[in-house]
Amino acid sequence: MRWSSTRPRTGVWSTCNKTNSRTLDAVLACAFIVSSASAIFSFSASAEEKQLSIYSSATSYSVSVKPHDGQDYVALLELLQRLGPVTAKADGSRWKLRFKNSEAQFENGKTRVRIRGRDVNLPMSFVLDNGRGLVPVSALSILLPELLGKPITLHEPSGRLFLDNTAVHFTAQMNNAAPAGLVINFSSPVNPMIATEPGKLRMVFQHEAVVAPGSEILTFGNKLIPSATYSATNGAAEIAVSAAVPLFASFSNGGRTITISPAPQASPTAQSVAPAAATPSGQPQTAGNTITNSNLPVHYFVVLDPSHGGSERGAALSDDLGEKTATLNFALRMRQEFETHGLSTLLVRNGDETLTLDQRSGIANRAHPAIYVCIHASSEGTGIRLYTALVPAAGESHGLFIDWNSAQAASIDTSQSAATNLAAEFSKRRIPTRSLVAPLRPLNNITSAAVAIEVAPFTGGVSDLSSSGYQQQIAESVVAGILEVRAKLVAKP
Repeated sequence: MRWSSTRPRTGVWSTCNKTNSRTLDAVLACAFIVSSASAIFSFSASAEEKQLSIYSSATSYSVSVKPHDGQDYVALLELLQRLGPVTAKADGSRWKLRFKNSEAQFENGKTRVRIRGRDVNLPMSFVLDNGRGLVPVSALSILLPELLGKPITLHEPSGRLFLDNTAVHFTAQMNNAAPAGLVINFSSPVNPMIATEPGKLRMVFQHEAVVAPGSEILTFGNKLIPSATYSATNGAAEIAVSAAVPLFASFSNGGRTITISPAPQASPTAQSVAPAAATPSGQPQTAGNTITNSNLPVHYFVVLDPSHGGSERGAALSDDLGEKTATLNFALRMRQEFETHGLSTLLVRNGDETLTLDQRSGIANRAHPAIYVCIHASSEGTGIRLYTALVPAAGESHGLFIDWNSAQAASIDTSQSAATNLAAEFSKRRIPTRSLVAPLRPLNNITSAAVAIEVAPFTGGVSDLSSSGYQQQIAESVVAGILEVRAKLVAKP
């Protein structure tokens, strides 16, 4: 994606883009006092919307499940799009689909399907809805092996479909040595959404194929952390850890290990910074209303935001590469590199979700990172374009509530320092780099240091954007540049 209306950092603008004036709660942690879980998941799809999650060796994503005559259906074309070249064409009541070298013919209201010249019977009828071919979820275990040419595993009650050997296994064991904690080891890196509530810490895995251990209920014989429960529903897995004290989660081993331990108690000074609101009667708060770390969201050192996603494909970088796919690939490589250096990392999306700019900035601000990195990709030009926000004149602020459009103002110096270090690291690797300032959303809505990185091909060929070597170069440059300014980022109030 190429942004217009940008100037080099040395330039000064007299005007900038305007959006509706809004306010941002600077102390987003307060939302967690009411319900930390609802705050973390406020950007997710409605709880009533059913999902089917698909896990393959190359990607993981979700598709919507639609009810029809009391049965669950999915759009077959949408399900296959992330797995390879696929086309479909409707002709009256007939619908023809071609996936790689496999061809299938369906007819509206019929259960018989012809795949690769053979007749296959479905448990429920095929539905043609405004040109979209819908198949029953229960039929996927019949259809997909024929189309893909390999076995699949469908867990229909939990809404999860496994291709290849994608299951992520885990073990959980109490470490009773001081400081005591529950150590959960995964067979592959994970990046769950985490929420706390009284007596429980919940980890929800929307994009990792986490499967149950031998027993879905695990007991540890520990008074502080007695048990954990695994469950899977509506396309996501969850591990809920029960505890007698507030808990804190930390990541290590490149995202393969999560350690759950008692949260450090907030000091009196820290509590006075964000006191609990007074009761309606105006009477003093009791000890039960004091804010502790269990009310606050999990903090991350860096938030990576791969642009676009879902229905927003972004720029068509080539016939078969969309910007949303390229940015996600770069973000995943960066996350791996950050976590190799022991830096906790949150991806705004690690699947094919559709998110608004407000949702993206809200996710980032709730995580309270040291730095936010937005990632774009372009087939035009070469190398890297680095952006920091051109913040408009500050609007009216009221106490803890700051102007939404100028939320970045307090962090702009740190953002520019980070961009300078990033440019230096790219230059060390002989990657052409330009630094610019622009009134870009969501950069101006981010309360922490924030930069945007637009990646173009190294030599001018679009294939560079899919090159693992180039992706690794970019990831190493980003991590090295941010490590150089880490002390300043962490020290920022």
